[in-house]
Amino acid sequence: MRITLTVNGTVYRLDVEPRRVLADVLREDCRLTGTHLGCEHGVCGACTVLVDGAAVRSCLMFAVQCDGSSVCTVEGLAGPDGEPHPLQRAFSAEHALQCGFCTPGFLMVAAGALATDPALGDDPERVDALVGSNICRCTGYEPIRRAILRAAREQAGSATSSGRGAQDGAGR
Repeated sequence: MRITLTVNGTVYRLDVEPRRVLADVLREDCRLTGTHLGCEHGVCGACTVLVDGAAVRSCLMFAVQCDGSSVCTVEGLAGPDGEPHPLQRAFSAEHALQCGFCTPGFLMVAAGALATDPALGDDPERVDALVGSNICRCTGYEPIRRAILRAAREQAGSATSSGRGAQDGAGR
């Protein structure tokens, strides 16, 4: 089946079998291997990407469901000049990764949440729920939580100082 995806701003015209999941198409056809496959049951969150701005488990979504959609993967978080996204900077500063396998999923679920609600950092319980939605076997979650809160503060500060309002973390 012919589909068109816009992934990180690049248009891909693909011929995919209807049964193929988005994660496989991103990794194999688009050659974007930052999206990781962990459990392949939608539990771990390592495969999280943004589809039209919403965080989804790409192991549970068929690629044909995304025909005509805009997809953002972890490779698309950095700015056009290569400047890291506030979440990427915060994850580094807070040592919120160890093996790194889960990191793309955490970055994407947090980017989607921050783009939807720039005030996310004002609600630690929501951040806890967000962190609890994905699985990490290395960090103990606290550095990830701190990183998301740091990025939320940074984004809120840059939006306030620029007078523009919140930036869309997914569309960078």
